Amino acid sequence: MRELVVTQNITVDGVIEATDWFSVAGTDPEATADLNAALREQAAASDAVLFGRRTFEDMRGFWPARTDDTTGVTEHLNTVTKYVVSRTLTEPGWANSEILRGPLTEEIAGIKARQGRDIVLTGSIRLCHALIAADLVDEYRLFVYPVVVGTGARLFADATGVPPLRLAETRAFRSGVVLLRYRRG
Repeated sequence: MRELVVTQNITVDGVIEATDWFSVAGTDPEATADLNAALREQAAASDAVLFGRRTFEDMRGFWPARTDDTTGVTEHLNTVTKYVVSRTLTEPGWANSEILRGPLTEEIAGIKARQGRDIVLTGSIRLCHALIAADLVDEYRLFVYPVVVGTGARLFADATGVPPLRLAETRAFRSGVVLLRYRRG
């Protein structure tokens, strides 16, 4: 059975709403080489990504035509299956994309039951909160950035019913970012 993995960039104080703090890791290839390698590892372990409509439209508007990406994100996103949860989107307009319109828990349970590797959700905070509330998340991969912003959307804001989690991995990167992987306890 496939697993649903929530991968979020998050501040020390729990904010996942990416504003100007996201650049704190820098763009120097040497300083971010280990972080980019970890992202490639995770991409290799997945064959699908899951988005809410707004994040999907943002990603679709940015990634498909990138020619200067040395991280591998463009190639990964252009080739994997992309699921977008939307009742209003009529045409995905991005190769290998499927619109999910049915009841969320049934749609996600059906995708998880298919053969394949991890399904990764990044961004899409409203969808992420719904998946947490429905107890559909198998793993959290939190890339914690060394910054405190004070306000913004939080991953576990008003979360109830989150099962106990166990720490599966910690990894520090030269940029100051730390990966914390938590699995269902």
